[in-house]
Amino acid sequence: MSDSPSTPPPAQGVRLNWQDIPAPLRTTIEQELGSPVVHVDSQTSGFSPGVAARLQTASGRRVFIKALGPEPNPGSREFHRREARNMAAMPASAPVPRMLWWLDDAETGWVVLLFEDVDGWQPAQPWRTDELNRVLAAMIELSASMTPAPLRPPVVGTAPEAFMNHLSGWWRLKTFGDDDQFAQLDEWTKRHIDELAQLEEQAYTAAAGDTLLHFDIRADNVLLTDEKVWFVDWPHAHVGAAWVDCILFAPSVWMQGGPPPDDFLVQHPAYRAADPGSITAVIAAVAGFFTWQSLQPPPPGLPTVRAFQAAQGTVTRKWLARRTGWQ
Repeated sequence: MSDSPSTPPPAQGVRLNWQDIPAPLRTTIEQELGSPVVHVDSQTSGFSPGVAARLQTASGRRVFIKALGPEPNPGSREFHRREARNMAAMPASAPVPRMLWWLDDAETGWVVLLFEDVDGWQPAQPWRTDELNRVLAAMIELSASMTPAPLRPPVVGTAPEAFMNHLSGWWRLKTFGDDDQFAQLDEWTKRHIDELAQLEEQAYTAAAGDTLLHFDIRADNVLLTDEKVWFVDWPHAHVGAAWVDCILFAPSVWMQGGPPPDDFLVQHPAYRAADPGSITAVIAAVAGFFTWQSLQPPPPGLPTVRAFQAAQGTVTRKWLARRTGWQ
């Protein structure tokens, strides 16, 4: 379907099993479910270094569980706390699995979330045209339903704040990068590092808006059913311009066998209406984020995430080169 540059690495963390959850906490979960768990179907896709599984109880009830403990990556528990906060405020009409219960257990150090179980599948790789069109159509509906944002900036923060404080990869590379990291850059990036940092700064204002953004839409954060497209994993939500989710989504599509971004994003009305210069600035910021992150050591429990980010950085820089015309 596309000229995507390379075979992508898997979107996988080191999964823990249901039995890795401390026994007293498992008992608490089963009490909440009203029946013992008799079947566990662990889900391998996704970067959470913890439990991610579909559970079935003796009564036939089905739920999806996400749980993280102190090991192997204690910092990731904050993502589950954020997601619980975000999901609790989602409108009932949002295309997201309903959160049923959550617990931040001080005694064991585990954070547990239970969701309604969605009997769906993730988009195929390489991307199929029909599934990509379905996801894009759902993203259009999602941005409309999330405008104005149901969670306000004091709760989730804004996209400009995220780009300034967390996604400013070119600035970080210029400020903190060492010789070994610079040696890993391609020649195009080395030639344009100053221009890239300047362009990145424009994203700090370009991304402003009043839409609640997922901020991490990829194939492994989407579930398809015959009737619906569901968007899962919401810890990174921010308020910003509706088209920003398009920019964050597109590199993974191209990397995973889909078409080049500008060939399919034109279907999204917010992308078509956005200022081209603003789009290019945000693409530059996303490219910088993936590039800088790919040069860092892998976090505990996430052995493939840096390769995944490096592959996204490669296609995002290629996209940026096409838009800027920089040689």
